[in-house]
Amino acid sequence: MLTTGAKAPEFVLNNHDGTERSLSDLLQNGPLILYFYPADFTPACTKEACSIRDIHSDIRAAGLQVVGISPQDEDSHRRFREQHDLPFTLLSDPHKVAIRTYDVDGPFGAGVRRATFLINQDRSIEDAMQADVRIGRHKAFIEKAVTLREAAGFKDS
Repeated sequence: MLTTGAKAPEFVLNNHDGTERSLSDLLQNGPLILYFYPADFTPACTKEACSIRDIHSDIRAAGLQVVGISPQDEDSHRRFREQHDLPFTLLSDPHKVAIRTYDVDGPFGAGVRRATFLINQDRSIEDAMQADVRIGRHKAFIEKAVTLREAAGFKDS
């Protein structure tokens, strides 16, 4: 897994609507919380996505944005977003291009490691964490990023 201080690799992937999105494009809107997850509609991934959804207004108020990446196709991501009212972008990585460059491919190439990165607009990774089973750690990681940005005066009105 990439670590703090590393440069976040560029990628170009399709979002849930089939529109190509690059890391550079996403970072034009501010720092990014980029999270990798194994699969749409699984209990753990649904719990994780919904926990991020539930704090999304705080995330946005702190000037951050969220993007999730998994190997499912655009149609699966669109249905997952609609069913769970997810307000953030999901990117499809069926060939595991970003998954591999961020070093979150599962053991022996099977699956995807659950990892979250905080990426600054200069593409530097400010913080990163991996927790495959302890899903609540990802929400806590994001809440910490929000709190630190608010303490530094980044709270939007």
